[in-house]
Parts: sequence; structure tokens; C-alpha cells
Amino acid sequence: MLYARYAPYRLLFKEASGTSRGVLTYKDTYFIQLNDDTCPGRVGWGECALFRGLGSDDTHDYEAVLADACRRVSELPFDQFLSTLSDRTSMRFGFETAWQELHDWDDYPSRFIEGVQPITINGLVWMGDKSTMLQRIEDKLEAGFRCVKLKIGAIDFAAELDLLRTVRSRFSSDVIELRVDANGAFTPQEAPRKLAALARYDLHSIEQPIKAGQWEAMARLCAESPIPIALDEDLVACREVTTEVVEELLDTVRPQYIVLKPSLTGGLSGSDKWREAAVRRGIGWWITSALESNVGLAAIARYTASLPTTMPQGLGTGALYTNNIPSPLVQSGELLNYDPRGRWQYPIMTWR
Repeated sequence: MLYARYAPYRLLFKEASGTSRGVLTYKDTYFIQLNDDTCPGRVGWGECALFRGLGSDDTHDYEAVLADACRRVSELPFDQFLSTLSDRTSMRFGFETAWQELHDWDDYPSRFIEGVQPITINGLVWMGDKSTMLQRIEDKLEAGFRCVKLKIGAIDFAAELDLLRTVRSRFSSDVIELRVDANGAFTPQEAPRKLAALARYDLHSIEQPIKAGQWEAMARLCAESPIPIALDEDLVACREVTTEVVEELLDTVRPQYIVLKPSLTGGLSGSDKWREAAVRRGIGWWITSALESNVGLAAIARYTASLPTTMPQGLGTGALYTNNIPSPLVQSGELLNYDPRGRWQYPIMTWR
């Protein structure tokens, strides 16, 4: 018989982190534990990584639904139980990854956990004034990153162009790959002009230039943009990740890339649907964490390591918090690895 319980946890940022949606100082999340009579002595940890203001399952009754799911977990075969969470993507992610942990990740094998298969990641530079962002870029380069992602859209656009101009005057695209993420900050009317201006600086791609849900406008941008466009929030906005929804969005918009955030894009199985449909259409993809703790990040890393990709992934958010869960995850420059000699150090939590 399967048993589940959950505990709320508030992650505290080391410093306020700016995006076009606002400044973040903390992030609430929920941990779950699975125990199974058939796996004595083992505990599966998962993270229901709720993202307030972004996740499609951010509702007032979130915790009540999670508590009910924990009570119901043994009533159906596990796959059928997961189907009851089809519109609760972060919960699906938490239960799926706890199940995988309980069963030693048999469905997603890799050598990451052995410490011999590191994952190449991009360096993430949060929004700030020009001098602050430039210093952060220099810090990332000094640390050994060859791919840097910049959050744009919250400060003056001219200042952001000036920043990119400064970076490119010092570092060519052979030295540093630049990705930018607008988090939907542009309007459909101004986006073509801004994309043309950004294209002068040899960018790899831009994530979500306009707000989610404007499929026709985004399709026009993807067809005409001088910079490859990656869909992010448009995937997150899909409440349920069905084959029909996935194919309709990709066939309508035809982006150059999609960004998969497993805790926000239907869990592991939902992300598989997006990825497989994208590959069939010649659309590129990479995987990004969404401010999870090290519990969720380690699960996403294990999933990512099982997939065929050589692109830098967006898994560099593990050092953002003052009270993250100490773990065997080790980041050295642009490499994320797992130290098999390391140990998890879980704090005391209030389980419900």
C-alpha cells in the first residue's frame, strides 16, 4: 500500500531577484514523501513546486487539493492516480518524482547519480541596472560559463540594448552564447521593432517575447523574427497537457524552440509529450528549472540526464536561497553534477 504526506516550506532568496513580473524575495513550495509497503526502508521525496502568479494550478484551494491527493494516493493504480492530477501540474511533478525516487528512477536511467555524467548549464543573470548586470555577466564568464541567459524587459529597453552592445564589444558569439528571456514583456505591436534591435547582438534566442495566449500574434513573430523564438509561458499556460493541446499549439505557432519546465509543463510525462511532439516537427528544446529547491532541481537533473541533448540546460538556480536543502548536487562553473558521496540534509518539517 502507498502512503503520502506533505509539508509546506518557504524558500528565501539570498537577494531580491528581478523579472519583468516583479521582484521575488521568497518562494513557497511543498514537499511530499511517498512510502510503499513493497519498498520497505525506502522513502520517495518529491517537490510540488507551486509557482505563485505563473503556474496554471495556482489556485486558492491548492493545499486542500494536495492534502486530498495524499489521502487518495493508494485508491487507484499509480498511473490512474496521476491522471486525476492532470490539471495540477506541480502536484503531478511532485508525485511523479517521488515515485521515481522510490523506484530508483528506473524509467529515466542515466549515470548522473554516479557522478560521471555532468549536465552543461547556462548562467542566469537576473535583472538589474546596467552596471550590476554587466558585473554579473563578468562573474559568470569568470566562473567558466560559455552560455549566459539574461532576463530583460523590466528596465529601460535602451539601457538593455546598451548592455548587450557592451557585452558583444568585449565577447564575440564564439566566446559567449547569449540567450535573453523577456517573460512576455513586449506588446505584439512593439515586438517586431524590438526583436530587430536585439538581433544586432547575435543572440541565440529570445524566450517568450509577448504574453502567453496570443497564439496568432506569436506565430507571426516566429515566422518573421530575426531571432529564434522559444516558447515558455505559452506552454505553462496550458492547464492540461493533452496530445491535442500540445499539437495544436506547436502547429499553430511553429516556434524555433520550446522551454520545458517539468514542474510547470505537466510533470515528467507532460514534458515528454511536449518534447516528443517538438522533435517530430523539427523544433528544438531545452529544460529549465523553475525556482525549485534542490529536491525538485535534483529530480529535473536526473530527468534531463536521461535525455539525448548537448545544449546548455537551464538548471542553475540551486544557489539562489539561504535555506535550500543541502544536497549532493555540485555546481562547478557550467557543469552540474551529483556527488555520490554527498548527503541530503533535510530540516525538521511540519508534516501533514
